[in-house]
Amino acid sequence: MKKTSTRLADGRELIYYDLRDDSVRDATDRRPLDRTVTTSEIRRDPLLGDSVAIASHRQGRTYHPPADECPLCPSEGDRLSEIPDSSYDVVVFENRFPSLAGDSGRCEVVCFTSDHNASFGELTEEQAGLVLEAWTDRTSELSHLPSVEQVFCFENRGAEIGVTLQHPHGQIYAYPFTTPRTALMLRSAAAHKEMTGGENLFDAVLERELAGERVVLEGEHWVAFVPYAAHWPYEVHLYPKRRVPDLLGLDEGARTEFPKVYLELLRRFDRIFGESESPTPYIAAWHQAPFGALEEFDGVVREDFALHLELFTIRRTSGKLKFLAGSESGMNVFINDVPPERAAERLREVASS
Repeated sequence: MKKTSTRLADGRELIYYDLRDDSVRDATDRRPLDRTVTTSEIRRDPLLGDSVAIASHRQGRTYHPPADECPLCPSEGDRLSEIPDSSYDVVVFENRFPSLAGDSGRCEVVCFTSDHNASFGELTEEQAGLVLEAWTDRTSELSHLPSVEQVFCFENRGAEIGVTLQHPHGQIYAYPFTTPRTALMLRSAAAHKEMTGGENLFDAVLERELAGERVVLEGEHWVAFVPYAAHWPYEVHLYPKRRVPDLLGLDEGARTEFPKVYLELLRRFDRIFGESESPTPYIAAWHQAPFGALEEFDGVVREDFALHLELFTIRRTSGKLKFLAGSESGMNVFINDVPPERAAERLREVASS
């Protein structure tokens, strides 16, 4: 992998990740852009104890542009985009309309391919491996920023999810705090560790799932399963078999096998509801241990956390979506219409031939 860092016309950082070591990235951003002005502010909810990002500048972000005006495609002739070069393998840049900025963290966009009409599931294993390297590198770099406590790499796919740019891409949020969902996991891990005299909760969960009926696919280094208490109609958790706290901890074997396992998983998601309902909208979310201190989680250290990816769709059956209505949105109590065992069975049925 070759990494080349440069700057856009308004001062934002842009980084090319190339498969070829001889790639030259010297194109300049010819757009007449003013410096980006953001109004991101973190406010803490005194009742719930969580944090909310107030980012009014995002009201003006790019919204469903036509394909020939896509800001994530390479620049070509007089059509200038966020990527100055005429091609790329993988590229990462600071979001022009970030939810988090400055002392409130950082937001980046990750473009998986220059092909506007592709998807992550259509990448080659080599390309998917390069994305993994980009995620890992950005996790490392962002973790050293003084305002950053947790790094979250994710992909939203599909208009049903709320995606406003159709080009295959994901994002990276670098939060200045430990997110509520991660805090819940750490508290559960701390309670389990104390109750069992030192047993790791993530290891216990993985051991139970490996012995059960909800495994979707398994390799030498990775296993994907529908969790016992899945929140979403079709939800899969992908774990490395050797527990590590973050992407930086993956060994060479896990890195090599990941593209094959993950691409197969994404392709199965596109087959769940048949060709007429493809592509399937989904969210793919990497869960990594925070880089800040964990004193509030009694007895838990970073190494107790297990890196994993959670992949889920809001589609519950053909032509119907799972909406977060009263119980989910009002009380955070999920109601799942699809038994996890049936979801796992379906995802095994649609395996590649």
